[in-house]
Amino acid sequence: MTTSLKDTLLGCRKRLREGARLMIGVPDYDTYVAHMREAHPGHPVMSYAEFFRERQSARYGEGSTRGFRCC
Repeated sequence: MTTSLKDTLLGCRKRLREGARLMIGVPDYDTYVAHMREAHPGHPVMSYAEFFRERQSARYGEGSTRGFRCC
């Protein structure tokens, strides 16, 4: 397999994995960290546990009086 073909396939695999995670609601911590370092240098970056809790809370409405929220 040539290097460029291998790189292309690895890139496709990464994008498919990201897409699948977004479809089922699993946040991408690595993308968040890269964004924070590029767009907001000097701001603190949440740990994975903090990031996961924040994303779950945003998705399901933790602390909301409405209870479970799907959409």
